Amino acid sequence: MNPRDPDPVAGDDDVPAPLPSASAEAHPAPAHADAGDGALHPLHRRLRSFVKRGGRTTDGQARAYREQGPAFLLPYRAQPLDLAAAFGRAAPTVLEIGFGMGEATAHIAALRPETNFLCCEVHEPGVGALLKRIGEQQLNNIRICAHDAVEVIDHMLVPASLAGVHIFFPDPWHKKRHHKRRLIQPPLVHKLAERLAPGGYLHCATDWQPYAEQMVQVLAAEPLLERSPQASADGYSPKPDYRPLTKFENRGLRLGHGVYDVLFTRT
Repeated sequence: MNPRDPDPVAGDDDVPAPLPSASAEAHPAPAHADAGDGALHPLHRRLRSFVKRGGRTTDGQARAYREQGPAFLLPYRAQPLDLAAAFGRAAPTVLEIGFGMGEATAHIAALRPETNFLCCEVHEPGVGALLKRIGEQQLNNIRICAHDAVEVIDHMLVPASLAGVHIFFPDPWHKKRHHKRRLIQPPLVHKLAERLAPGGYLHCATDWQPYAEQMVQVLAAEPLLERSPQASADGYSPKPDYRPLTKFENRGLRLGHGVYDVLFTRT
């Protein structure tokens, strides 16, 4: 989810706290330093799903790491993940890349208890916030891998293992010279398409029309994907009922910003 909407969890103490000690495998590898506008972006050096950003972990989020982390955090391992064992059941699994503070993730998981949600996010306060929501809402169908999603896709997910992928409000990187930093690029989309089972879906959402146009262009060029039958001529789909309106999105709509959902399915 978009880091521009901090959306702190209600009831959190607003005091930053250190994270409890945990397995090093559960924490993300550091991102590449920004080498400047003229440098080749990590997506082109080595595909990576994030740019590491700072933030404060509150006492409530740190407590959630201690209380919920052992059950709901999956360590990164460079070997195929047994999804049924990880979730304690065999069920369709949706991968979410970048859930921000986890508001939409928890909402969707509660609406769809029959689906498993494997969620990747490297922002430690966001992971803590989602763990806190899991405890408060007693959600059992979420597992979190606090690691670079590209490495998770490459090494932990086998082909045709996913029922869906959610990428909601990734950083739009507005300036033209930064467009190469955008997450939705052909190499990543191809990896995701390979891991979707036939009929599985890839759902992207953004509030930045130029990025929405790029999403449509990139997904349409992937031969393993086809446009949703509900899509309009410009490639946008109606917002599915499961995706909630976030605080950030509502604020944008009040300011007259468009919001674009892009859905493609695996052939």
